[in-house]
Amino acid sequence: MSPRTRRVAATAPAKRAASVLPTRTAAPLAIRNGGSPAGQRLDVRKTYKLYIGGAFPRTESGRAYEIHGAKGELLANACRGTRKDIRDAVRAARTALPAWSARTAFNRSQILYRIAELMEGRRDQFVSELMAAEGVGRQRATRLTDAAIDRWVWYAGWADKFSQVNGSVNPVNGSYFNFSVPEPSGVVGVIAPEASSLLGLVSRLAPVIVSGNCAVVLASETRPLPAVTLTEVLATSDVPGGVVNLITGLRCELVLHLAGHMDVNALDAYGLDPAQGVAVEELATENVKRLVRPPSNGADAVDWLDPRTQSPYLIGEFTETKTVWHPIGS
Repeated sequence: MSPRTRRVAATAPAKRAASVLPTRTAAPLAIRNGGSPAGQRLDVRKTYKLYIGGAFPRTESGRAYEIHGAKGELLANACRGTRKDIRDAVRAARTALPAWSARTAFNRSQILYRIAELMEGRRDQFVSELMAAEGVGRQRATRLTDAAIDRWVWYAGWADKFSQVNGSVNPVNGSYFNFSVPEPSGVVGVIAPEASSLLGLVSRLAPVIVSGNCAVVLASETRPLPAVTLTEVLATSDVPGGVVNLITGLRCELVLHLAGHMDVNALDAYGLDPAQGVAVEELATENVKRLVRPPSNGADAVDWLDPRTQSPYLIGEFTETKTVWHPIGS
């Protein structure tokens, strides 16, 4: 065998090995380089957490529960909030209350409008989540999403006007001015409607915070995902941390703790099962909470697209009236 023939024979196995090697290592190399085999990739699943004090903590218990769509499919796991989570949320709301209530009505109007702006930018996401959570078609989900956005705008417009509707200048027999002026109640617990996971929530939350209250919200138990996405909007808007706090979990474990909390000034039980109304009302009386009862047929029977579900008088449900006397002249 000539020297040239020996060199060719010696390199033949190496060439054969090189032709096989890329096939065996293509997938690992693609994964190491940030790709995926056969053009497939795993979804980056969203982690749904609580919203307390402007942050997104996990529940202190570490527990979660499954959220299923209208067709029974598993959508996600949500935090199963606890009594301590409610205490943390109330504390955050109480901390945020002085600064939020001291803001001008015009500034709160700007902030509510900013929420609508950001929801508009995530409109498709809300539509998709409503379709999955509530089992409605795209057209219906779009109507519900648009109505929720418009409702923020509507209440933003009332921020510096509702006091003229709910307040007054009172006639008195004397040389005095006498004014009745609405002021925020303080920390308000909001039990969101169960079935209307976005529009129902916005319809009850917006009139609470527009007057300067801070809110601790119990989201829909079975359909909490649109509410969690709403908190992501709030976190990136101008709403200060602690003004809105959201707890997800089982209502049988949470409602009574919220209703009985001594640092909660008012309770919106509109979204509560009417069968629980009496027990909640008894707890609320311990510190004379202002209370809105659930409707007799339940909030799930309400048509939230009806214009009557928005009103400046809903703002007045969570305000207190301060009357001021001021002498006329020197």
